[in-house]
Amino acid sequence: MSLKPTSLPDIPILHTRAKALAMVEAIVSPEWEDRYYSFNASWGEGEEMASMRNGSGDDWFLLFGPFGAAIKGLAHETPLAGSKAFAATVQDQVPKSFSSFLSEPAFGMDWLSYCYWRNPDDSAWLKVSPADSTTQNADDGSEKFLALLLEPASSYVEFAEWYYEKTLPLEFVERIYRHERLTEELVTSLNPELAFSEAKAFAAEIGYPVA
Repeated sequence: MSLKPTSLPDIPILHTRAKALAMVEAIVSPEWEDRYYSFNASWGEGEEMASMRNGSGDDWFLLFGPFGAAIKGLAHETPLAGSKAFAATVQDQVPKSFSSFLSEPAFGMDWLSYCYWRNPDDSAWLKVSPADSTTQNADDGSEKFLALLLEPASSYVEFAEWYYEKTLPLEFVERIYRHERLTEELVTSLNPELAFSEAKAFAAEIGYPVA
């Protein structure tokens, strides 16, 4: 399904959630290439980048910067995936102040199925609307793949049970969602095999607070 722009939270809330997802993922799955969710707090000058890759061809990239924030996503089995016309529409509709987002090779801006953006002063998010009216209401995968950015910690626990086949204590996932400072107890409760020193290195990359 297609996620309504009004379903996305304000930029600071989304920023906090994206970091929390990346932090709990880094603890649960220390090998970067095996993770769904990541965050780079030093992506560029004044820019931070969150991402999701599921290893099956679906992804999203979320860029934060002085311009606000923008999301590019690909659900590779949806009608808009790979549409050159839609990729061109994204370039036309998203403001030029988002140039670093629009021109970033790593994001694959010519291969996407949904795109949202928001200026710092905007009262709500905006979504790129396909020029072809027959695809304007088509499923673009955004509701499915952006879900964990919007849902509570319990949804991540369910995800980890399904994807990693690990049962995580909800209390400790919730603590990360609240951005409590990372402690050895918190790390050990989620992954007893991960050294606290390694978790702190992950936190530094993500920009997550450490005790």
